[in-house]
Amino acid sequence: MNNIMFTPVKIGSCEIPNRFAVTAMVCSLCTENGDATERYLKYHEAKAKGGWGLIITEDYRINPHAGGYKYVAGIYDESQIAGHAKVVDAVHKYGSKIFCQIYHAGRQSSSSVNGGVQIVAPSPTSSPWNRNLARELTVDEIHELVREFGVSAANAKKAGFDGIEIHAGNGYLIAGFMSFHSNKRTDEYGGTFRNRMRFFTEVYEAMRAAVGDDYPIMVRFSADEHTLSGRTLEESKMVAQYMEKLGVDAINCSNGIYGTYNPGQVSPSYHPHAWTIQNAKAFKECVKIPVLGCNSIDDPDMAASLVNQGCCDIVGMARCSLADPDMPNKYHADEFERIRPCIRCMQGCVTSTYLQIPIRCCVNPELNKEYLYTYEPTEAKRVLIVGGGPAGMEAAIAAARRRHEVTLWEKSDRLGGQFIAAAYPPGKGDYVTFTCYLINEVKHLNVHIELNKEATAEEILAFGADKVILATGGLPKTPPIAGVERENVYFAEDILRGRALPEGRIVVIGGGEVGVETAMHLADAERGQITVIHRSGTICAKADGTKAVAMKKFLNEREVKVMINTKPLEICDSGILIEHEGCTRLYPCDYVIISTGYYPNNALAEQLQSLGDRLAVVGDANKCSNAMDAAEQGFAAGYFA
Repeated sequence: MNNIMFTPVKIGSCEIPNRFAVTAMVCSLCTENGDATERYLKYHEAKAKGGWGLIITEDYRINPHAGGYKYVAGIYDESQIAGHAKVVDAVHKYGSKIFCQIYHAGRQSSSSVNGGVQIVAPSPTSSPWNRNLARELTVDEIHELVREFGVSAANAKKAGFDGIEIHAGNGYLIAGFMSFHSNKRTDEYGGTFRNRMRFFTEVYEAMRAAVGDDYPIMVRFSADEHTLSGRTLEESKMVAQYMEKLGVDAINCSNGIYGTYNPGQVSPSYHPHAWTIQNAKAFKECVKIPVLGCNSIDDPDMAASLVNQGCCDIVGMARCSLADPDMPNKYHADEFERIRPCIRCMQGCVTSTYLQIPIRCCVNPELNKEYLYTYEPTEAKRVLIVGGGPAGMEAAIAAARRRHEVTLWEKSDRLGGQFIAAAYPPGKGDYVTFTCYLINEVKHLNVHIELNKEATAEEILAFGADKVILATGGLPKTPPIAGVERENVYFAEDILRGRALPEGRIVVIGGGEVGVETAMHLADAERGQITVIHRSGTICAKADGTKAVAMKKFLNEREVKVMINTKPLEICDSGILIEHEGCTRLYPCDYVIISTGYYPNNALAEQLQSLGDRLAVVGDANKCSNAMDAAEQGFAAGYFA
């Protein structure tokens, strides 16, 4: 395959076999002491096996109190070397290179995850995400941290890592010293550019002394911190040139710092694709060392295009590696349609991080379970799956990969279930790629699919399957309010799927994600005056913070009215009777849209209890939750059929 993505590139003395890089993402798969686990090993091994040229680990802390998360790795003690050396060996089996990212979290930590001590930073400030007040470091403490960075670098080299990435971005400790945003010091570590770069310089020199001149050291830092008083691109170009002059071998062009209102830290589907690549290109134009570009690049063809354009030398696609660790190999084999796509939902990868739980992915139910799903030979069975949404199709995929004979019944004329509607709201176009992947994969695996097949208990029993998996999804809840049966009342999915097209004064009942997205959809289509009413005091309460900010911004820009702490009482001829701020009044409207949640569609389950262990109920048919939970349940049921 004549593609620039499969040409090698050198970082210092290390030749990377291709241009696909797994940039760092917290996976929370190590022990509290930072030791590598089998689960951690398999997580990285899967990416190497899948063809990624460079794997950059995340957040190896330099001491027991330097981590921002409870279960991140550590290599500050020689006792940790052997376990992490096994991870390196597992990656090297497949020809990939692995760099050890080394950091101190600084103010972006908390006493609950770093051993109970007060967090430290250049100045006494706090991170909006972690909300702990940091203590200002003394000069003696700074010198000790510099020493610890050097020790960790030496240990990483002993473990066999191919290189080191210094994490000097995203608001962590080194980044904190480099930026006016969090560095308010008046000594030799604050104020001028050279003073603010002093801590990084000392860290780099200590690490270089520990590993030698021919050992690769790259740096990750934010080109634009996207906040007032934060560093912008022009100063970051100075930083890049300064680092090159010091001897840094490559630059990983990250962006942003922690904060719900900071767009640069994570990129949900509300951001454009490759939205910060011009920052990487600006670095390319001012330094000669390799530059890694990233941020919402989730299509390998786009990655190739960006390298060909000279925007970067290597493309970081961290979340793509979560969605499909086999992406490079599939791309090389021209199996593009079989690549499981990242939809930038942040439902598992980002949410898991601040919940301090193992990393998850909405589109990849095997993530962090690579040690479990080993595809050992098993006795072939007949498997019947009822329901063609994500849970049902994931069940079919897992069962088919285990060589079972799989049949899938879907009552409608197409596969996809409720996830079809998920792609319609503004900013969620990516979601359709997952539905397309699932449909293509079940067909590729020769699953026998019957559409327009509404199953009955009698037909299921007559089919005689060894395993029956019910993935019949959920049904929209009808709120117990008078007038809900009126002709001008619709459910959210009716609007998103184009079954109804109201116009005028429209009230959406329900301020959860689906309700807000439906209001966004109507506002984007300019269907009239849109109002969202919500019983509690916060809309989008279960959405990731950065997503919620983007959604609320959209509502404000499109002049969608939001009424919180509002209870719907009755839908009338001329509007909806509501209770708001202690008063009952009629709110005029022409149409009402219901988005008050779902309940399990599990009537068949009650009729099939005689199947015992041969029956599995998964996804919303079991308990209404979200697509990620549904996919995981479906896949597990299919795998262990």
